[in-house]
Amino acid sequence: MAAKADSDIQREKNMTISRRSMIQMGAAAVAAPVVLKATDALASSGSVKVLAWQDYIQPNIAEKFEADTGIKLELTTFGSNDEAESTIRANGGKGFDIVFPSITNGPNYADENGESYFGEVPADVNVDAIIPSFLRDSATLGGVAGGKQVLLPFDWGTEGITLNRAELNITDADLSYGDLFRPEAVGKAAFRQKSVVMGVGLYLDAIGEVPSNRMLDVYRSEEDARRVWGATVEWIIARKENFGAFWNNATEATAAFKDSGAIIGQTWDTTGLLLNRENSDFVYRAPKEGIITWLDSFGMLREAENVAQAVAFMNFMLQPEVGGMFANNTGYNSAVAGSADFASEEFKRQFNEVYTPEVLGNMWWWQADTPFFAPVRDEYVEIITNA
Repeated sequence: MAAKADSDIQREKNMTISRRSMIQMGAAAVAAPVVLKATDALASSGSVKVLAWQDYIQPNIAEKFEADTGIKLELTTFGSNDEAESTIRANGGKGFDIVFPSITNGPNYADENGESYFGEVPADVNVDAIIPSFLRDSATLGGVAGGKQVLLPFDWGTEGITLNRAELNITDADLSYGDLFRPEAVGKAAFRQKSVVMGVGLYLDAIGEVPSNRMLDVYRSEEDARRVWGATVEWIIARKENFGAFWNNATEATAAFKDSGAIIGQTWDTTGLLLNRENSDFVYRAPKEGIITWLDSFGMLREAENVAQAVAFMNFMLQPEVGGMFANNTGYNSAVAGSADFASEEFKRQFNEVYTPEVLGNMWWWQADTPFFAPVRDEYVEIITNA
């Protein structure tokens, strides 16, 4: 296996987060209190237009925002980063005030001149509420454009394995992305095509079959990306009898298990955690090759029409109490310091079960997209889809 470059090693060190700092966010870093600023007072009426993931702004949060601020929330939702990007691009960066992209997709939000559709984070936004390490590392993951902070960390989560242990009993220590293709899972494996090429790639790298520098090579050059993904997809297609259901959003992922009979799948954490709340046979766990970790963000478009209201919305979402509500609603982890104090006991229990010290020491972070990354990956996604 190729040795990691020093920059890659340092990046992984920078992104390593202790279990204590995650589940006891309030103990390690106390969020600064939300201060009512002049812009908040000016924003006590009007509306704000928000484009967010479909499960992010649920009724309890929307109602509290409107009640607390007097601002009308005009919410539009999306189910994938591609959908959000195409919506903003089709509108020339207009039509919304706030958008919630995955931070690694931030570089994709650029106009024909290469300028970000997002504007610099306004000075009145309470950035001190964010866990400091997340804010620091967001710069290298896509949160900075043109030398300016344009996206703020909002929440983080993972992709691992959701497993029905009544049907397929694999211990935590032995669980692998390769288990998606066990003989017992023929016709019963679920995954998102653009994710499985990374998970299986990590597995093939770990066993020495397709060296990829722990999948960092797919970001390094188009030649490396084609070498790694080409061999990975060939391996997957040779085992296509295990395909049970493809998913592209949270609703489809859950339906893969509830309606399509999947017993194992590579999923977002919220899929497995919410299934577990209904049926303890389902568990969400980290594969031994490393749990894939993402960081979502939010930012204000530079063409935003309701700036004061947008600032008020961002400050509302950066309150620890709202972060706790968000975590309870979705199963994702807020990037706001102190949010864990407002999370339910069930959320804390599941966090402790999944994110052991070993898991948190072996996280694999999505990197900022390179220009060739998405187009090349999409070619191989199509091959899987049409197999």
